[in-house]
Amino acid sequence: MLVDSPALKRRRFAVADQLAMEKLVAAKQTYGREIRVFETTTATISQTSNDVSGSEEPDDLEFTTADYYRILATKKEDKYLKTKKIRDAETAASRSRITKAVIRVRFPDNHTLEATFHPTETMQSLVDLLVKVVARPDLPFYIYTIPPKKQIKNMSQDFYSAGFAPGAIVYFSYDLPQGDDTIVAQGPFLKEDVMALKDLDSLIPDPDQPAPEPVVMAATPVQKPAGEKKMVKPKWLKM
Repeated sequence: MLVDSPALKRRRFAVADQLAMEKLVAAKQTYGREIRVFETTTATISQTSNDVSGSEEPDDLEFTTADYYRILATKKEDKYLKTKKIRDAETAASRSRITKAVIRVRFPDNHTLEATFHPTETMQSLVDLLVKVVARPDLPFYIYTIPPKKQIKNMSQDFYSAGFAPGAIVYFSYDLPQGDDTIVAQGPFLKEDVMALKDLDSLIPDPDQPAPEPVVMAATPVQKPAGEKKMVKPKWLKM
């Protein structure tokens, strides 16, 4: 049985990384922005929700009535103490710190499309991208957020104003009458070349992580047979 050498394995991984990178770059040139595709599982939903929200607060904090009135009083105080010029300056400073909006679109077949936008881009730019990547662009569709389910209709609103920066999760659905939607209910929802990008980013190594060091096998000392004795020169033997 032939066993691949470590050097051959590294060469194969390098080729796979190069091909994955070329596909992602080609997709960026075709669709005008960075996109990636992955399958959504229960664990992925929990992880991506945390990643997009960027919240580091624990979930077990209890919000009391006293907390509510304290926050309300603070807001009233800020409203009267801060001038419009100061509030506008704070808003502008907050916007300048956010340089991208990572939008993840979840489809009914448990696949997720992730695309990177600038916070000043509008919802229409997301719709325009979906028209390019979905398998049936001829069918009407809409996007919405949950909970509660709310259809996104204002296409002129930018991502920052919508609260979608630095990231957000939206959902995709075809806008078809009941009964007709069964035709496309199972998918696929994304074009074949877009689905080919699935999990490609996982093949590309993280440049911030050091490459693994080669494993050096320690030399095993040669053991003498148990019955073998060391030859000793007799005292009476003269050479």
